Amino acid sequence: MIIKRKVPADQQPGRPRILSKKQEEELADTVENKTPSDVGFSSEMNWTSPLLQQWIKENFQIPVSDSHIRETLYRLNFSYTMPTYVLAKADPLKQVAFLEKFKELREQVINGEIDKLLFVDESMIRDYQALSRIWFPVGKQKKIKTFGKHWGAKLIGSLDYETGEVFCRTYEQYTAKEFLSFLKSVVFKYRKKKITLILDNAKIHHAELIQPFLEQHKDVLTLVFLPPYSPNLNLIEGLWGWLKESVVNNVFFQSVKEIKAEVFKFVEKINLTPLETVDRLCLKLEKFMQMSNDAIIADLL
Repeated sequence: MIIKRKVPADQQPGRPRILSKKQEEELADTVENKTPSDVGFSSEMNWTSPLLQQWIKENFQIPVSDSHIRETLYRLNFSYTMPTYVLAKADPLKQVAFLEKFKELREQVINGEIDKLLFVDESMIRDYQALSRIWFPVGKQKKIKTFGKHWGAKLIGSLDYETGEVFCRTYEQYTAKEFLSFLKSVVFKYRKKKITLILDNAKIHHAELIQPFLEQHKDVLTLVFLPPYSPNLNLIEGLWGWLKESVVNNVFFQSVKEIKAEVFKFVEKINLTPLETVDRLCLKLEKFMQMSNDAIIADLL
């Protein structure tokens, strides 16, 4: 898929235009909003320069070169890049409703009605993380050892929306028992504070086992659930990617104990500069605060 990007004015290609402004607008709309199959290219789902050459020739009766196609797309603020996943089952209207609720929660934080607004999630850190690109001598390839076994550290963590503080615990498995243990840790850590947790709809988050504890602490602990299929709205999701990218990918660990040690080193390090964490993770939702509901829905689709 081809995604829009901005090109500095001093890098704008200078070759004379072959297509008219109206034709270029139609080209841009077609590339961004339609697949080749939508416009008659059977069994073709992704735009390439040869397909665009053919489409322009058929629609405008104008022959263009591959290089001119590329220059035109760059000038129209497109680049050849990777798309991103969006869960097809996500409901934009429910996500907008959550964002409205989040505005209220944020106001409660500002007014002192909520002391801690925490995003909560679980993540599995395996002993054989994904390989990612690194600098290495040409002709050589860095080799990462592995035992080939499914070892790993199971994490439950929270991200403080206001301060950027990260709190994390490791467990042997993910059950209601472990989640209850995490809730107890949160209440103890932020004792005498009014806490609101934002989390997904995993079964352990609704388990019967945790209900008595929630009832017992209802004056200080509130759970707010994200809409189904909405990891894009859970700010702590970005923490797990940051963690894996920084200290886990391309690394061989001798034991789960070693993995856990590196995880806590990472958490300790970023907690020394929590405002950087706020900038990196917690401002993601701020753009939605300035947008209309229609604009939010269009952005989420």
